[in-house]
Amino acid sequence: MNQVIVVNNSLNIANSLCDILEKRDITVIKAGVGSSKPDFLGIDLVGYEADTVVCSDVFEREIGGSSKLVSIARQAKLTKIIIIADDSNCKGIEIKDELGGAVKRINVEDYADQYSLELIFNTCCPNISFSAGDAKTYELLSLARRVASTDVTVFINGPTGSGKEVLANYLHENSNRKDDPFVAVNCAAIPENMLEAILFGHEKGAFTGASNANKGIFRAADKGTLLLDEISEMPLSLQAKLLRVLQERKVTPVGGQRDIEVDVRVLATSNRDMAYEVNQSRFREDLYYRLNVFPLQTLNLSSRKNDILPIAIKILDKHNQEHQSVPYLTSEARELLLNHHWPGNVRELENTLQRALVLCNQNIIDNKSIMIDKSLSKINESSSVDSFADQLALAKAT
Repeated sequence: MNQVIVVNNSLNIANSLCDILEKRDITVIKAGVGSSKPDFLGIDLVGYEADTVVCSDVFEREIGGSSKLVSIARQAKLTKIIIIADDSNCKGIEIKDELGGAVKRINVEDYADQYSLELIFNTCCPNISFSAGDAKTYELLSLARRVASTDVTVFINGPTGSGKEVLANYLHENSNRKDDPFVAVNCAAIPENMLEAILFGHEKGAFTGASNANKGIFRAADKGTLLLDEISEMPLSLQAKLLRVLQERKVTPVGGQRDIEVDVRVLATSNRDMAYEVNQSRFREDLYYRLNVFPLQTLNLSSRKNDILPIAIKILDKHNQEHQSVPYLTSEARELLLNHHWPGNVRELENTLQRALVLCNQNIIDNKSIMIDKSLSKINESSSVDSFADQLALAKAT
């Protein structure tokens, strides 16, 4: 569980920051004003697992400076100290390490700036895998957390690049299987003649090249979670065998004679219209119903505009290896990102920001650094035409 202490003494940003943290399922411990007791700010920390404290530079001075703050925090077993300062001379936001990395100091030009708030959140909780800012995504995550607490099979459907695998990871991380393996296999990336052996394992000598036995990914994911990514690409011949495994909770390795019990929570994803795939006899109806116990739907990035900046910050942090702090996006650059349709979803956004990192100066990304590939819109239009042609052919056939 992620828990953060926020000290609200002279910290104008506190309420907005607490709002962001709480919306993203972070437990916020709101501290009182001006105490320097060894139990840290007079808060009873018994039962909490917080490791991060956020405070203002005003509070830092009141408590006796950053060294004193670190000393008190260490006694409370807090390992991350973040100090936020209102600095009108700062260009956007600056994040610096101090005292050998024990303290992160954040200088902010504008407390009301949403991008600055997102950067501060990313500094507080860098290990949060799912970036969100849109009400639709908060609703999806809330539903996913409820589903994660059960063992039901989940089918995640959505456009390419819309975060299906990230959502699958989120389900695992919030489940009671989180300490056990999370194993993902892309059904579209493995040759048909190898997929069965990879899924269910094989015995030594079961086929040419099988010099050793392999337990397969179902058994590798035992007690944990198995993600069958792009399940709609699985050949029909294998779908019947997968259905049996899901029903019986047993696998038979290729070349083996005995069933082996497995305890696996199965998640599946697809970017296709599964009803259409079933009607076209490309996917077994009984297998679809077995997988689709609880459906979750991811959306195009264009349908959740408020996710764009949080995702952009996570991407920039991931790819920005040369600087300590995440590059600052100017308001003009943000407008370009927010107004683009993103037919390629998060993957297109990531490509665009990687180009921006190459072109930016002094760790500031302006509108001149944003190069959007317009050809993707044509690809999207072509895909829509092909899909319409398929639908028309189906209508004529029936």
